[in-house]
Amino acid sequence: MSDTLQIRDLDVPRGGRPVLHGVSIDIPAGEITTLLGPNGAGKSTLVLTIGGALPSTAGSIDLGGVELRGAKPEKVRGNGIAVVPEGRRLLPNLTVEDNLKVATYNLSAADAKAGIASALELFPELEKRWELTARSLSGGEQQMVVLAQALASKPKVVVVDELSLGLAPVVVKRLMPVMEQVASQGVGVLLIEQFAHVALALANKAYVIEGGRIQYSGTAAELRDNPDIVKAAYLLGADVD
Repeated sequence: MSDTLQIRDLDVPRGGRPVLHGVSIDIPAGEITTLLGPNGAGKSTLVLTIGGALPSTAGSIDLGGVELRGAKPEKVRGNGIAVVPEGRRLLPNLTVEDNLKVATYNLSAADAKAGIASALELFPELEKRWELTARSLSGGEQQMVVLAQALASKPKVVVVDELSLGLAPVVVKRLMPVMEQVASQGVGVLLIEQFAHVALALANKAYVIEGGRIQYSGTAAELRDNPDIVKAAYLLGADVD
């Protein structure tokens, strides 16, 4: 079966009002797909729905022939989808080591060890912070831990919401190549990013969401060549040199 994450005709309400309306996107294995849109467009709602944290009223979320719409978060993770929500949600009083161990609790001891070792290959900086608590880390280091948690389970798909939010440009430049490396290993990546030009430089496919509806679907190159689409969605942001 294909490891493309296929989302079809997804409707999601929040707080008693509809937020997503018939959203359909594909996240192919081995590629970076970006979802762009202004604040309040429904990006984070989509992330939480994919991860099993929000219910939907219609549609399909399929990975490799397994229907995951309405599944609990642990089933979503168990079927190969790792979600990195906005906000760097770590256990602040636990060490880096323990945060990674918690993220691999559902794996066998051997798989957990191998997964953590693989994540540390991407973020060797964390070995020097191994015994520090998460609360004592910088924002960039915390984001590395969050990404390492997601990648330690060797997922088929990684969904990353606002990777660069609140981070210095130098940290963003450190993290973005990691997304390319993850995709090169055959993992599908959905990247939601405030810096549109950064995301489009990495992505193969791009979508623009506005008002809970997909307004654009095409290659990232096409969207780079049509900046008026980006401007129309209020996506102008600061440059990352």
